[in-house]
Amino acid sequence: MAGNSQRRGAVRKPGSKKGMQVGSGGQRRRGLEGKGPTPKAEERDYHPAAKKKAAAEKRKAAGGRTAAETGPRAGSGARSSGAPISEAKVRRIRAAAGIEAGSDLIAGRNPVTEAVRAGVPLRRVLLSGGKPTDERLSEVVRTATALGAPLIEISRTDLDVLTENAVHQGVAIEVPPYDYRDIEDLLEAAERSGRPPLIIALDQVTDPHNLGAVLRSGGAFGAHGVVVPERRSAGVGATAWKVSAGAAARVPVARVTNLVRSLEALKEAGCFVVGLDGGGEVPVRDLQVATEPLVLVTGAEGKGLSRLVRESCDVIASIPIASDVESLNAAVATGIALYEVDRLRAQA
Repeated sequence: MAGNSQRRGAVRKPGSKKGMQVGSGGQRRRGLEGKGPTPKAEERDYHPAAKKKAAAEKRKAAGGRTAAETGPRAGSGARSSGAPISEAKVRRIRAAAGIEAGSDLIAGRNPVTEAVRAGVPLRRVLLSGGKPTDERLSEVVRTATALGAPLIEISRTDLDVLTENAVHQGVAIEVPPYDYRDIEDLLEAAERSGRPPLIIALDQVTDPHNLGAVLRSGGAFGAHGVVVPERRSAGVGATAWKVSAGAAARVPVARVTNLVRSLEALKEAGCFVVGLDGGGEVPVRDLQVATEPLVLVTGAEGKGLSRLVRESCDVIASIPIASDVESLNAAVATGIALYEVDRLRAQA
């Protein structure tokens, strides 16, 4: 058509035609070749995983520990701080807050409230975040005011340091070092209750979380006290206070130099000593001496009862569990045994 050659785009520009090409020069073959396996995420510099790995290596090189190496403490609700807290810093903050040497701190709204309600000796209250609006904290403040215990305002950062990065929820209380009792005190407590003695003995249980949980179970099922050895055993500290949810103020703990001799003394006082072990000859639910004065002995998870303690027991009782589970946690086993003893005593 006339004039069609003037239409825009109708005429090719010189040199624009590709023309014939001989072969592909291997371009298609190279395109079909694989590029190898995809690198791991932490090996790709632009990936968040690689940046996280680099930061962890940098912290490790600086002397800190990574979260994967330390991990949160079981049941503590702890947060990873990224670097260890120096003892000098802790001492400085404790001194500034007026905390006495040897005192323990109980942190968290529920543990603090339970401890105060149980009548724990209260030295001072540490608060961060201004005036308390939570009713539990208000109760703690009222109790502290009535007892004349000072209220100390402290920064959240300093409270993190004092509580070893636990989830303190803006409150902690200072309590004096635990006042351990004697075996005779536990027997006297049983006599005052009018019930047969029920005492728990822990053999080489080193985790304070387990001790706190045992105290809580003991308080729930009417135990008259707990016996722990001085060596290779957890004591009543901040962790045990917190896990016990106030039971540490109601269930006395006796700390003894030799557990075997203490068990023999309890036997002379008329108590039957029952050790808990997976290979025990009688199930706890069928324990015939449950209604008698009783000492329940729990060993460490995995290790179980030590040889001498086992030989001191009158009966070795077991808690039937599934065959694919090797053993129960010490605190769980103690709680189950206390429940069965309480059930058997109620039926008698």
